[in-house]
Amino acid sequence: MASNPANLWVLLGLGLAGIFLMTKKFKKAIREDFGAFIEKLQLLPPPQPAPPIAPHPLTGLTFAVSDLFEIEGYVTGFGHPDWAKTHEAASRTSPVVSTLVEGGATCIGKTVIDELAYSIHGENKHYGTPTNPAVPARVPGGSCSGAAVAVAADLVDFSLGLEFRNFQIAFQQMFYAKPFVVPGLLFQTISMLVMVMCYVDPQRELESGIHLCDIGYCWSGVDTVGGVRVPAGFCGVIGFRPSYRTISKIGVLPVSASLDTVDRIALFVARGWFAKDPNVLQLVGHVLLQPAFGGQRNPRQIIMADDCFQLLNIPVDRVAQVVINSTEKHFGRQVLKHEILDVYLNSKVPSLKEFHNKNTNGEVKTSSLKLLANVMQLLHRYEFRSNHEEWISTEKPILEPNFSAQMNEVMEISDAEVELCKSIREEMRSAINSLLKDDGIMVIPTTAYLPPKLGGKEILSEEYQSTSFSLLSIASLSGCCQVTVPLGYYNKCPVSVSLIARHGSDRFLLDTVRTIYTSLQEHANTYAKSKSSNTDSQQNSAEMAKEKGNQAFKDKQWQKAISYYNEAIKLNDKNATYYSNRAAAYLELGSFQQAEADCSMAINLDKKNVKAYLRRGTAREMLGYYKDAIEDFKYALVLEPTNKRASLSAERLRKVFSLGY
Repeated sequence: MASNPANLWVLLGLGLAGIFLMTKKFKKAIREDFGAFIEKLQLLPPPQPAPPIAPHPLTGLTFAVSDLFEIEGYVTGFGHPDWAKTHEAASRTSPVVSTLVEGGATCIGKTVIDELAYSIHGENKHYGTPTNPAVPARVPGGSCSGAAVAVAADLVDFSLGLEFRNFQIAFQQMFYAKPFVVPGLLFQTISMLVMVMCYVDPQRELESGIHLCDIGYCWSGVDTVGGVRVPAGFCGVIGFRPSYRTISKIGVLPVSASLDTVDRIALFVARGWFAKDPNVLQLVGHVLLQPAFGGQRNPRQIIMADDCFQLLNIPVDRVAQVVINSTEKHFGRQVLKHEILDVYLNSKVPSLKEFHNKNTNGEVKTSSLKLLANVMQLLHRYEFRSNHEEWISTEKPILEPNFSAQMNEVMEISDAEVELCKSIREEMRSAINSLLKDDGIMVIPTTAYLPPKLGGKEILSEEYQSTSFSLLSIASLSGCCQVTVPLGYYNKCPVSVSLIARHGSDRFLLDTVRTIYTSLQEHANTYAKSKSSNTDSQQNSAEMAKEKGNQAFKDKQWQKAISYYNEAIKLNDKNATYYSNRAAAYLELGSFQQAEADCSMAINLDKKNVKAYLRRGTAREMLGYYKDAIEDFKYALVLEPTNKRASLSAERLRKVFSLGY
């Protein structure tokens, strides 16, 4: 039966109408400002000084601030409308914002953050999730999502974010039962007392977790452990996290460390900023950090944290090889070093073992990086509940279900556990500073994952959170400075890498980024284009390096063999044999932790690598992990039932230690 022409026209009209509505909806979703701003405003810089005085350093630049910084006359919303309704407009402007304006920049607005600055995905159901300009269908990252989006969309030259804990409320809890706005006279009185206390003992700045500029000036919340770094990586811009407490140098004295309740839990504090141009990033750093004058110096060692790169959910060489190529070009191959960070931290942060034993039966082996993630998550949730539980209970705001669920999971943390976390923090700073010294930079992935899809569930999973915190906790717990640098795209999503320098080496890190940035972008583009054509050549070179390593092993030149295996892994990090062979050399040198780590990498790549199980079993036996060693030998027997070495080793351990297997 033929269709009625009138019906066809009706169907066609409905189809066109549907297309029009979808297009209109899409255009509405990507607003003019990409949904980055929660409020527009204008803070103009002062007039330029008369010659011969140099013009203001930030002249002509615009910036935005996350809705966490107080600006006089505006309510700081903390990512939630109920918070905005229950708090007064600020009576003064954050010194950090004022410093930038006085430096010549114009502030044009406040940007969206996560709900109560709590998560790392950047979604906000109350004000709308800012649209990621680099990949609109995926999350922008949080907590300072709007600030990153504003830079990525070229709406501003730079923007301010925050990675912090709540100072104002913590300070107020010393005097009152609930949050309040510190009255001007009381604030001045307290300020004078604090200045006197800190003048008498300047060392208190190093011990204290809070600063005068944070009291009544800068509205804050719980540490977001990645509030700048994650959105920078997801949006494809540069994000800088300064060293812990360095911005307090802006003519402001710290609060006394004798306020023990504050000092106990103020563990992570860092303002941060975003930019597309490394020159702008550096300019902002010089204004905010006011670093001491000194000539630029190049790094003498760039340390690739190999086990951190194994956490990546994309090909490792897509990120690591770009950094290696750029490093060799600018600084020479001799500065490149490789480190298994898990092994290093296991020996340098002894309190992690105590933390592990307190939270498990001690029999399950957990990596140092995973333990750091657990410490971070525990403190993250504990601090938030400690600081905001009263407000949440009183105001009963509508919160995300997973947010409420995580709060309900938090148990009371004892004083002993807090002290243990403080010990881990102190040991972490000492360990990383010792590793990097004054002239070293460590390279890690910023995040293990590409930006998740909007509304996706993976970002809420325990695995996602734990893996993400494993990487983010390195700088957060050690207090080191870290910069996120974009490296182009993989599968149409931004990818990035992070560089970490020791605590206080902020200028050194900013200078290094400025030096190497263009080269990193060039190598990222070149590598992406030439990857397919170079694969065969690299694999052949890797095999040649392996053969040289095997010969050195036969000649009992263990360290030389390791060097050749390092070269093979650099060329092809997906070959399990290279890791297994390097583990054999480490065993000969008595480096059992490195051997175990290499065998684990080999097994991750090839679940049927018998030699890797045998070598890991041997390493674990020497380290005292007898039950784990027996499991490795037993699994080797599953793969090769007639393997005598596995059979004899397993039987020997069962008899000697009587573990009941």
